[in-house]
Amino acid sequence: MNTSDGWRPRRVPEARGRVGAPRTPIDYAKVGRSSVRRRARGMTHSEAVAALEGAEQQAHLERRDESAADDGGRRAAELAEWQRVVQLLAATGGPYDPDADVVVQEELAEDRRREEAEQQHRQEQQQLADRAAELLALAGAGRLDRTVASRPGDEAARALLDDYDYRVLAVDDWFARALADRAGHYADPAARAAAVGSLPASVRARAALLAALARTGAPVDDGLEFVGRLAQADPDATTALAAWLETAAAVKGGTA
Repeated sequence: MNTSDGWRPRRVPEARGRVGAPRTPIDYAKVGRSSVRRRARGMTHSEAVAALEGAEQQAHLERRDESAADDGGRRAAELAEWQRVVQLLAATGGPYDPDADVVVQEELAEDRRREEAEQQHRQEQQQLADRAAELLALAGAGRLDRTVASRPGDEAARALLDDYDYRVLAVDDWFARALADRAGHYADPAARAAAVGSLPASVRARAALLAALARTGAPVDDGLEFVGRLAQADPDATTALAAWLETAAAVKGGTA
């Protein structure tokens, strides 16, 4: 059964965005309110009352239509909005102007704020994806070394990487060395503390062992491949070994 404005309630799947993007749910109640506001523009109080009565009659008839029962709340929202418009015009006399409706303008402002926040989030996610791709490209080219400075957000970029990509091992080694050296943004203690909860356990263990070895006075260079293998095989044992070395260095007075 069609409604007075030609809209037929029915089940509608969620709208699909671009390929790979999450589905955006349709707010049917919001659609209903917007429809009422468009139709109510320019109406006087008596015209809005007539429109409300028509909508109520249509809703009554549709109660016998099973397909209209699952409309996502649109019809109920339309009735509520007609009632609100009627009450507003009873006080102002009309004609109704959604541009001067405080409720409508507040909703539009909230929509703009939400869209701006979503846009910012999308931009941040794209920046992280770009950084992740950059790290992989550098690793694949053999150029991801100490000359590449770590940046805020690198941990989130690491979270986007596929652990099955052979280049991720080189990326993790770069993270570990940056942490151990306290290089780039890891010079900030707060950044190092944040990395503890963001990077994989094997990366943190590798960094801890590299730092502990450096404090013993042992030469720490790019030849310590065993550190990475130990950390990958057993992060907890590697971290324990790093703590033992730190203690041994402190006992010998080797801690800086």
